[in-house]
Amino acid sequence: MTDLPTDPLPRLRAIMARLRDPQNGCPWDVEQTFATIAPYTIEEAYEVADAIERGDMEELKGELGDLLFQSVFHAQMAEDAGLFDLDDVARSIGDKMIARHPHVFGDESNQKSADQQVADWESVKAAERAAKQRGGVLDDVALGLPALMRAEKLQKRAARVGFDWPEVEQVLDKISEEARELTEARETLPQDKIAEEMGDLLFVMANLARHLKVDPETALRQANAKFVRRFQYIEQQLKARSSSPKSSSLEEMDGLWDDAKRAGL
Repeated sequence: MTDLPTDPLPRLRAIMARLRDPQNGCPWDVEQTFATIAPYTIEEAYEVADAIERGDMEELKGELGDLLFQSVFHAQMAEDAGLFDLDDVARSIGDKMIARHPHVFGDESNQKSADQQVADWESVKAAERAAKQRGGVLDDVALGLPALMRAEKLQKRAARVGFDWPEVEQVLDKISEEARELTEARETLPQDKIAEEMGDLLFVMANLARHLKVDPETALRQANAKFVRRFQYIEQQLKARSSSPKSSSLEEMDGLWDDAKRAGL
């Protein structure tokens, strides 16, 4: 391994190129494609978010490395196919950030409100979409995003051109309407229609989160973590009683759940 560069980023690129070498590389790495690696890229992004949520900076360092490696992996596959390389990727994002921040890198004043900066950002992105012949407001909201995150982004994009409820109360009314439709579907309609109504309810819940200035992905992750903490408390307490959730009653577990809430878990 002494023939590898010593500087960190050139070293990482050389490692990736070695892994992808058709003759002497790793067979698994060689046979991968953009499509097969994409799920790992998404997973690594979530692991970065998880480390941040837990405040574990040492783990965050490692997870950011894993995510960086995903970018290097995709860039190497592109270079192998004669499409682009990591330098092109870095140049592209650098150019984009400069173009989208004329108040920092250009002649525009940087004495702007956050709302004005968002409006300017959207204007620049709209011009970029037009240049790519993507004129639709929603055209570049990525299909591969998690569904809840994509719902929030679709609604935010539509709201910026005026397609939105002006008041939170109207969103709450829509939630009540969708909940009633789901109840009716459950009683009278086939499973595919029940799923459709469930999707409508989840979509409008994401809209409520946006109106309340709550990130729905973060809120749901926090709710998941809270559920895990409280359920683990139930398991611990039942174990101390030589019992388990399987052999316990719902009433007993509900009581322990309330104990966990009172304990601030």
